[in-house]
Amino acid sequence: MAVTDEAIEKIKEMIVSGSLRPGDRLPKESELAAELGLSRNSLREAVRALSLIRILDVRQGDGTYVTSLDPQLLLEALSFVVDFHRDDTVLEFLAVRRILEPAATAMAAVRISEEELDSLTGKLDALGPAPSVEELVASDLEFHRGIVQGSGNSVLCSLLDGLSGPTTRARVWRGLTQEDAISRTLHEHRAILAALRDRDAEAARSWATVHVASVEQWLRSTL
Repeated sequence: MAVTDEAIEKIKEMIVSGSLRPGDRLPKESELAAELGLSRNSLREAVRALSLIRILDVRQGDGTYVTSLDPQLLLEALSFVVDFHRDDTVLEFLAVRRILEPAATAMAAVRISEEELDSLTGKLDALGPAPSVEELVASDLEFHRGIVQGSGNSVLCSLLDGLSGPTTRARVWRGLTQEDAISRTLHEHRAILAALRDRDAEAARSWATVHVASVEQWLRSTL
């Protein structure tokens, strides 16, 4: 194992074991290096790597801290990596979304509040019957993010947020080229909302599946 990898593993073990908790300040570099049996150089490299993936927060003049380790923070790296996808993998991202989003929508059916549903309905009403493609896609992202947040699962929310980049571009492309894409999307959104209002988890799951699958099906036919 490379010395930097070893340093990363040792810091990770301190966090996983509870020796270092979210928000804790790390010991001084010289003390930590001696405690872990590492060179200061390898420790410095490990800290730099762990700060890039939001495990550690290096504050100039103040020291190095363990971050909150909140899923949303930790999964930020996912969206960065996902943006390097190749065009031929968009279908794979949509397939993953088709697995996760209906599950999140079904969870939301029993957890989302009436106030959250009213907010989603108001935004859909404000969009009107004939939005531009850009307005529709922005609304679509906000609509599904609101529902997934309503599921109460922050990990699921962060995962789907991280996967949104490639599938967003596919939705824009579809909106520009498929004649009934806008009206179909609005109809599916209304159907998902109605199922959530009825607290019908299976209907919500089914409509969310139809919604993602329709983009996937269209993309397959154009590739």
